[in-house]
Amino acid sequence: MSPIAVSFMALAIILAGAFFGTLLRNTLPGHYLADDSKDYIRLGTGLVTTLAALVLGLLVGSANSSYDAQSTQVRHLTANIVLLDTLLEQYGPEARDARDNLRRAVEPLVKRIWREDSLEAAKGTPFRGTALAEDAFGKILNLSPKTDLQRAFKDRAIQVATDLVQTRLLLFEHPDSSIPMPFLAVLLFWLAIIFMSFSLFSRLTPINIVAMLVFAISASAALFLILELSQPFVGLMRISSTPLLNALAPLGS
Repeated sequence: MSPIAVSFMALAIILAGAFFGTLLRNTLPGHYLADDSKDYIRLGTGLVTTLAALVLGLLVGSANSSYDAQSTQVRHLTANIVLLDTLLEQYGPEARDARDNLRRAVEPLVKRIWREDSLEAAKGTPFRGTALAEDAFGKILNLSPKTDLQRAFKDRAIQVATDLVQTRLLLFEHPDSSIPMPFLAVLLFWLAIIFMSFSLFSRLTPINIVAMLVFAISASAALFLILELSQPFVGLMRISSTPLLNALAPLGS
């Protein structure tokens, strides 16, 4: 389910809780909402509010950390590709085929990470390197250095290529969502209880209705932000693939 759909579902559940509180207020006898009951319910709601606030804060922080980590991995991947191409260029013209395959492997890599290919993005699909990437790595391994300098460039290129593959695996294995559905259901239940308590002891005047809408939209927007940050390669807040696509200039003639 998309983050927008989840946030709208959360908004509907929160508003339903608020209107259920109004229904209870109009249905229950007056003595059920006396001062003792009011204090008891407000204390309980305060506890639930504290729990919900802590959980939302932790989820936002966790999702933001995950987003930053994957953004850093993309930058690291881009830097390794540029460094690998530079090492191969310094090796000499014998590495031209490997450099050419490296350039042609970038676009399929971007499509897999950013899920632009629906077949590759299917859940449960095992990771497989593209033929171009494997061929580029094979050509680097098959280089036959003639000088100590070329040998040093080849050894360093192999190290960078290995690091590049490891980073690519980490990006491929990123999770789809940071909020399990049972956890989300409990969080929405807490939010519905909180908003139900708002309308249980207060009449829905026009100003209260506006305030309730603002608060409900804010809570559902927080869930939208968490889900968007936990899916950094799709959606409205996706990490840009342009730097990676433009990392290598075309080989000259």
